[in-house]
Amino acid sequence: MSRAFVNEDNAAAQADQPVERQVSAQPNYVTPAGLAQLQAKVSGLQQLHSEQSARGEQADKQRLADLERDLRYFNQRLQSAQVVTAPSSTHKVQIGSRVTFADEQDNQQTVQLVGEDQADASAGLINWGSPLGRALLGAQLGDEVLWQRPAGDQLIEIIRVEPV
Repeated sequence: MSRAFVNEDNAAAQADQPVERQVSAQPNYVTPAGLAQLQAKVSGLQQLHSEQSARGEQADKQRLADLERDLRYFNQRLQSAQVVTAPSSTHKVQIGSRVTFADEQDNQQTVQLVGEDQADASAGLINWGSPLGRALLGAQLGDEVLWQRPAGDQLIEIIRVEPV
């Protein structure tokens, strides 16, 4: 058999393998709710994997490979999770704090700083390592901080810090 056919077979097999999910280099700080979400995600993926594996020859091999990739990723995230204690300060922004800030036009916004896997901007859950999260983290009530955004820097004032 020609080497060309062997290489094509190897290339086809590799094309079916899902691309590994990249794990962030930042510390994996999570809130207690974020830890529960990670645990539920792993449990759900394990259940789906078991169901797909139980199909034997009828299993969707691509779906199985995707589930295995996601299980590797979320198991690693779960193992590296560093749970932060619930913040108690109403003066200093910490991971888990709910923060209300105002921009220069006095438009107010409230967000909660959370871990990377829990972040959902549409729900006001902001990754502590994002540009907004980094601007807020460690700031105190009444501080003005610079939010370095791709759309241009913006000065914001911390007007409320609430433990959650």
